[in-house]
Amino acid sequence: MCGIAGYFELGSPTPPDKDLVRRMVGSIRHRGPDEFGAFFDNRCALGHARLSIIDLAGGSQPLSNEDGSLWITYNGEIYNYLELRKELEASHHYFRTRSDTEVIVHAFEEWGAKCLDRFNGQFAFAIYDSRDGSLFLARDRLGIRPLFYTQHGGRFYFGSEIKALFAEPSILRQIDLKGLDETFTWWTTAPPRTAFMGINELPAASYLKIQNGKYNTKSYWDLEYPETYNRQRSAASWAEELHELLVDSVRLRLRADVPVGAYLSGGLDSSATTSLIRHFTDTRVETFSIAFHDKAYDESKYQQQMSDYLGTRHHQIKCSYRDIAEVFPAVIRHAERPILRTAPAPLYLLSKLVRDHEFKVVLTGEGSDEMLGGYDIFKETLIRRFWARNPDSAWRPLLLKRLYPTLPLSAARARFYLETFYKAGLEQIDEFHFSHIPRINTTSKVKDYFTKDVQAELTDYDPLKAFKRDLPNQFYSWHHLARAQYLEAKSLLAGYILSSQGDRMGSAHAVEGRFPFLDHRIAEFATTVPPLYKIHGLNEKFVLKKAMARELPPEITKRVKQPYMAPDSNSFVQEDSPQYVSEMLSEESLVKTGLFNPLFVQKLRDKCSRLSHAHLSFKDNMSFLGVLSTQLLVDQFINNPPEVNIIDRKKFKVWHDQSIEAAEQHRG
Repeated sequence: MCGIAGYFELGSPTPPDKDLVRRMVGSIRHRGPDEFGAFFDNRCALGHARLSIIDLAGGSQPLSNEDGSLWITYNGEIYNYLELRKELEASHHYFRTRSDTEVIVHAFEEWGAKCLDRFNGQFAFAIYDSRDGSLFLARDRLGIRPLFYTQHGGRFYFGSEIKALFAEPSILRQIDLKGLDETFTWWTTAPPRTAFMGINELPAASYLKIQNGKYNTKSYWDLEYPETYNRQRSAASWAEELHELLVDSVRLRLRADVPVGAYLSGGLDSSATTSLIRHFTDTRVETFSIAFHDKAYDESKYQQQMSDYLGTRHHQIKCSYRDIAEVFPAVIRHAERPILRTAPAPLYLLSKLVRDHEFKVVLTGEGSDEMLGGYDIFKETLIRRFWARNPDSAWRPLLLKRLYPTLPLSAARARFYLETFYKAGLEQIDEFHFSHIPRINTTSKVKDYFTKDVQAELTDYDPLKAFKRDLPNQFYSWHHLARAQYLEAKSLLAGYILSSQGDRMGSAHAVEGRFPFLDHRIAEFATTVPPLYKIHGLNEKFVLKKAMARELPPEITKRVKQPYMAPDSNSFVQEDSPQYVSEMLSEESLVKTGLFNPLFVQKLRDKCSRLSHAHLSFKDNMSFLGVLSTQLLVDQFINNPPEVNIIDRKKFKVWHDQSIEAAEQHRG
């Protein structure tokens, strides 16, 4: 985990703006507080904030090849760097460090953009080639590490976070209404769009090259599902291969020159990764988890059971409503987008706990649900398709009972609500987003709180098309579960799970998350697993449970899945809630922002104050969080942006100036 930033002149070479680079790096210093570095010439400037994990002494950045013609600034990890290094040394590349950063530089020299196909890792980097005056930016296959860019005033700016771009004061700070519309449809924007006008996100599995004042973006990888599956192969065989891949993925992700811990939620995924760590160490694994004062969300009993079973040294943080509310502004400052749940807030506190215990790296279980069919949305898709094709079937209520075994189906209101919810969009069974219609309908409720002016501005915009435009040609020939999984990976995984809950909450306290389930080999393998072995009946992640049966107790593999959630609107309507909540939702603040109807918002706030979470709908909770997070976003990035923390020149370990001005000074 590091932070990268810089700019590239699209026109004639100019003297470098060194103060700007110091501001850009200062704005993201939380990502890499260990070292700072910069490179300049008259066309390009590269900045770096380092979190030292591999080659602590020699891995400083920016870093060059042997002759100084290629310079890189890089965030992430190339887990197979040792194997690639051997291959490159055999091709007569000379290495001066033990870092994975230098492997990227030489791999780019040797293979060009094709080097991306060889990397097993999570990364975002920029390579400047002074020989042909080009800049090459790339991002990992699944979008684990972020990368943003914009063009302004004859320059191309880039950075790990949007804050780095806004370190240039002349860049426009304005909310993109279409970005809001997409967020309040999909939970995220569709790259390259972001929540800010003119600020772009490099899509996952893409690279961008600038040369001769022009740039274009290309995709180098995608999830590809087959039209037919190997149904002759046994479940045991699929499970065995998955187990082997997971073991090797964990092995690679333990490569570090610092201690590695693990998140342990008490569920299947984190238990699996933590269990597999023990294959490679005799040291007692240190694990970290979240507990809640509100018992409706608390899983600490299962976390402790799993810690005892695995023999880990366990650390836990317990979150109250007040804790969540207090850190929520910081969560939005780091997320740089509106969010619809408070789930990132406890993860922000958890990464602080990790850092307080002097850990920089943790393994986590993200990605398993998306790759192996773990979410309810996938099972709901199967049920809704059955409903659509069998409208009079007596199995309908029985399927609900199986999907939600704790649901009191005798309660007519609850049963009516669910039937109404899952009937939504049944006539759209062949639409690309059929699987996501119930979620989209719930999320879109936030838009009811827009002002009439905002609604009028968005009348002709269809946010559904945001993710439709880049669907693969063969998408409609895939199994309906594959379609749902693909859409989930492209929207929620990359745009929310790995961003607002992943990279951003970890980097806030300089903690790097590593995700064994998101090894591209596992992602590619998972596309070939027959749907029957992902969801067996309504038993989710069947193949993973079978793969881990030898490693984990039945209490974990057979436990009913409980999705990670945190208290939402309840966190902000208590008597001791922070003052900013009233300020952000006041009529004055809402009018100033100009996005939401103050009267409607006040009614929503009154409703949330009056009812407990057990009686509030998902729509009301999401609407409250959507409004509050957007208000905070506008306040912190547009109306009252904080002063940029410029880093003193003396604190830069690397300061490599190849500008004409520096050369003349040196000669003088």
